Amino acid sequence: MSRNTSATVPAPAGLGRRLPLLMAVACGVTVANAYFPQAITPLIAQSFGVSPATAATLATLTQLGYAAGIFLLVPLGDRLPRRPLITVLLAVTSLALLAAGLAPATGLLLAAGTLVGLATVVPQILLPMAAGLVEPARRGSVIGTLQSGLIGGILLARTFSGVLGEQLGWRAPYLLAAVLTALLAVALGFVLPTTTPAVRDRYPALLADTLRMLRTEKELRRSVLFQVTVFGGFSAAWTAVALLITGPRYDMGTQAVGILALVGAGSMFFAPAAGAWVDRYGPDRVNLWCTVGGLAAAAVLAVGALGGIGGIIALAAGLLLIDVAVQCGQVANQSRIFALRAEFRSRLNTGYMTCSFLGGSVGSWLGARAFDRFGWVAVCALIALAVAASLAAILVGGRKRPDAADAPAAGLQPTASSSR
Repeated sequence: MSRNTSATVPAPAGLGRRLPLLMAVACGVTVANAYFPQAITPLIAQSFGVSPATAATLATLTQLGYAAGIFLLVPLGDRLPRRPLITVLLAVTSLALLAAGLAPATGLLLAAGTLVGLATVVPQILLPMAAGLVEPARRGSVIGTLQSGLIGGILLARTFSGVLGEQLGWRAPYLLAAVLTALLAVALGFVLPTTTPAVRDRYPALLADTLRMLRTEKELRRSVLFQVTVFGGFSAAWTAVALLITGPRYDMGTQAVGILALVGAGSMFFAPAAGAWVDRYGPDRVNLWCTVGGLAAAAVLAVGALGGIGGIIALAAGLLLIDVAVQCGQVANQSRIFALRAEFRSRLNTGYMTCSFLGGSVGSWLGARAFDRFGWVAVCALIALAVAASLAAILVGGRKRPDAADAPAAGLQPTASSSR
């Protein structure tokens, strides 16, 4: 059992109105580094004379590096001063992007891409940092602001790299991203406030706490369940829609997928509103709204199987709906877990995001196979089934009264600033 060496958690140092906007931009730019390689793999294959499958390995390794970085590096946010940690990670990311953009062969490119994914986990450190710097009454709103930047980076990354790569070559997105990331390292190094590490536990203890809290913290498990199911449906939809659009039903190019991604990016404007809703109504009610929205999205997306203009409109509307459901649910879930243990916020976020990422990967895998074997309607049924599991958990949990399971986990002693 790890030993918490911090008796108290310092009161929030305060967070102005402008700094969250810069932090939101940092979230968007850095998370995009893990997603933009997906759109330029055909250009990489052509440049190096390799198969598309070999080039696609770059996107896979970047994603795997990102998953590893979440689990291995994000817990350090509780152990180390966050401002220098964030600055160092951004500097490493910038150098790795530069190496990838100048790579003379696929081997170095794959290695650099893996390092990019590993180090580009800054958003998952900024989110708990922001939660600790703001008063509880504004926490949901601030998390929503950062979350809007995060989803904007995820959804616009493919459009950014696809357009820039088509015009200037596949190296251009890497080189421009390296410059932007370096500028962010300098800017955040100057403007982020100084924070005191919450604990002095050793690194293995930090990792052990992450796994232990998934077992002992009921509210963390609830947040994980809500996000894994809805985000799994989201990933299934976005993986399979590219196959549907480029298949015989619509026979369109990948640019059409990019346009749909731009429509889906509209969901980032809902995240700040979701934060205000969480502050006013609580995360459980927002989760309920999101699951209902996810079920509605599955029904609307099913109309896309008809093809034609009506089908395209249904796909755009359904994708926007499920994007909004995922992002608003993410704000509710993270607001819930950041209220649990002030000194464990980075580790709580590590467990949450690792499970979320794994759920999204499973959703992508199941979505592709459901489409391949049974078609688009089967994908929509998969989405509805996943979201229904989340809805059932909300309805069942709403009928239960707090019990011993809600008590602080053994060995994880709450502080005066902890809240349930």
